[in-house]
Amino acid sequence: MAVGAEPGRHPVFAERIGERAWMVATQIEARGIRDPNVLRAMRTVPRHAFVPESQRMSAHADYPLHIGHEQTISQPYVVAFMTEALALDPNSVVLEIGTGSGYQAAVCAEIAREVYTIEILEPLAKSAVEVLARLGYSNVHVRLGDGYYGWPDKGPFDAVIGTAAAQEIPPPLIEQLKPGGRMILPVEGQYGFQHLILLTKDEQGQLHRKAVMPVRFVPMTGRSRRSQE
Repeated sequence: MAVGAEPGRHPVFAERIGERAWMVATQIEARGIRDPNVLRAMRTVPRHAFVPESQRMSAHADYPLHIGHEQTISQPYVVAFMTEALALDPNSVVLEIGTGSGYQAAVCAEIAREVYTIEILEPLAKSAVEVLARLGYSNVHVRLGDGYYGWPDKGPFDAVIGTAAAQEIPPPLIEQLKPGGRMILPVEGQYGFQHLILLTKDEQGQLHRKAVMPVRFVPMTGRSRRSQE
């Protein structure tokens, strides 16, 4: 069934289906993403609805796009890579740090049961709430606040995803990750380089950390930045 033909979907889901299919085939599958849930989500979510009008012609391009307030929507491949790393299923409850446009939350919401997402910039939080509500993502919950502290009253979480670069992994996020859970977020290293760090917590609560990809994200602000000043 075509995306746009699904009952109850906003008409925007029926737009630019071919472009999304091309994006997934050439940028995502071609680079080794195999999780069928992730591929389906990337084909489904109308990426163009999450970018400013001035950027919509480039919505499916193979690079990040500016969304205002010195923030970006990540490159499609990076969104897919990070989502696949979380190994989500229909029972997953996800915490996202850095809502931005709301696109990454929507991708996760196509797979997971619930997504809780925190944005520190009020204009972005408001616009994400509006677009996610308009598109019918009732399982995405947006809060204005500092993501360093997580969302403790909704945890623990099966998965945590960060879309801004931390100088260290915030301890509250580790605490809110379930045993057996997975976290992925960009972390700054020496000389300003960043890597995506995949952190897994085993059933005994032991942490396992692995650098999985060099990246370039905007910095996490709030408590994370102040702690290093």
